[in-house]
Amino acid sequence: MHDVVIVGAGPVGLALACELGLAGCSVLVLEREPGPGSPLKTAPLGMRGLSAASVEAFYRRGLLDPLLTASGPQDGFFDARPEADEPPRPRFGGHFAGMMLDGDKVDAAAFPYRLPSPGLQALRTHLEAVETVLSDQAAKLGVEIRRGVTVTAVAQNREGVTALAGPDAYEARWLVGCDGGRSTVRRLAGFDFIGTEPQFTGYVMHATSAGLDELRPGFNLTPAGMYIRMSAMGYIGMMDFDGGAFDRSRQPTRDHLQAVLRRVSGTDVTLDEVHTASSFTDRAMQTTAYRQGRVLLAGDAAHIHSPLGGQGLNTGLGDAVNLGWKLAATVRGHAPEGLLDTYTGERHPIGAAVLDWSRAQVAVMNPGPHAQAVQAVVRDLIGTRDGTTYVFERLSGAWIRYDLGGEHPLVGASAPEFRLGDGTRLGDLMEDGRGVVLDFSTDRLLHAPARGWEGRIRYAAGTAQEDFGLGAVLVRPDGVVAWAGDRRPDREAFERAASRWFGNPAL
Repeated sequence: MHDVVIVGAGPVGLALACELGLAGCSVLVLEREPGPGSPLKTAPLGMRGLSAASVEAFYRRGLLDPLLTASGPQDGFFDARPEADEPPRPRFGGHFAGMMLDGDKVDAAAFPYRLPSPGLQALRTHLEAVETVLSDQAAKLGVEIRRGVTVTAVAQNREGVTALAGPDAYEARWLVGCDGGRSTVRRLAGFDFIGTEPQFTGYVMHATSAGLDELRPGFNLTPAGMYIRMSAMGYIGMMDFDGGAFDRSRQPTRDHLQAVLRRVSGTDVTLDEVHTASSFTDRAMQTTAYRQGRVLLAGDAAHIHSPLGGQGLNTGLGDAVNLGWKLAATVRGHAPEGLLDTYTGERHPIGAAVLDWSRAQVAVMNPGPHAQAVQAVVRDLIGTRDGTTYVFERLSGAWIRYDLGGEHPLVGASAPEFRLGDGTRLGDLMEDGRGVVLDFSTDRLLHAPARGWEGRIRYAAGTAQEDFGLGAVLVRPDGVVAWAGDRRPDREAFERAASRWFGNPAL
């Protein structure tokens, strides 16, 4: 019996497998597809933008350099990784409903706890690169991946879960569905899945056409929808506001795609040949909970929405990082009571907010004079410094903060990249997946109390180049600040916080 079976070997399932493997759990990943490759995962159809929060997660596990190598040149999408102690600035900050942001208008003063980091503001990558890096890491950690396995039934009791795939049965103490928007695990385990129906059908395709020059590069909002010309090589995206009438279970034909492209672009472009095509909708749905007994969900299995702004992949990776250490602590028997329930408590509101962010963009893009009037207002607003900063905050993940009950603004937020006097960075201390306590106090007040959690919390002491007036900080394995102490940190307060998140030190 494995500790955890994960269904789905996409980025979210693999990221979760790595987190669990790092904690010493035995993990089996089951994937329906026979192989990892697909034209829809490579550039440019598989292109995705990783937010600062996602890039930070790769950096804190020592995986950013391999990901940069696998992703290829950034082509000026964002500034290169800094050599000096200055954070990189985006050359543009993404888009809202196809309306591009000017990164030079982002107000750095709106992020007072941001510190220079080896990471990037964001990263343009593709799914194949993400999956390759995570698969390699999973293999190093002893994670087993079995492909060509289709789960057909899930049964659980108080002791564990069994996943059936034909005549084969896979037993585990826990099972996590990371099997996408049409999740089999979600359906078999009986999760409630609610939300709103689609407004459009979206398409991505690689086509050959002599008339591509008729199409403007980049994002193009039109009176009939939107199209995106990704490159001069015939890679195109489209959004047709048909109420989601074209179900992706049907393969779109050349004639259908040509008709949609002509309608949306307002041109008479002719497609000579379609090499690859896929469709999607903006259906926005979310499960009411992310856990049913010993079955959990993460990524698109728990929430689906339109891909506008690249929020789906980033939200799913956030789920994996949040769940991984909590499930590992539960498996290993030292989780405090209720720890696993905080996964739904923390991540469900994030998913709900992302769904609304997606719905807002769809509403702005809707054809017709009313939406176009709103477009004009939104375009003016995001052209301002405050508007750009607000949208950039949402796209970067900087807005995410869990309600952990602490008074300091950092509690519940991602920890700044603290750098000790000897050059050690917080990210250097987090690669093994443990929590970290940084003790900035001159008399090392937390050294003795921290010893009780040695296997779960790494202790590091020293002055910091910037400590924001703090005496100590406790950081969870997912990089979230769990507690912040003043210049003379309270030992008892630290121990209460450590016990809340890391359990009884005697276990």
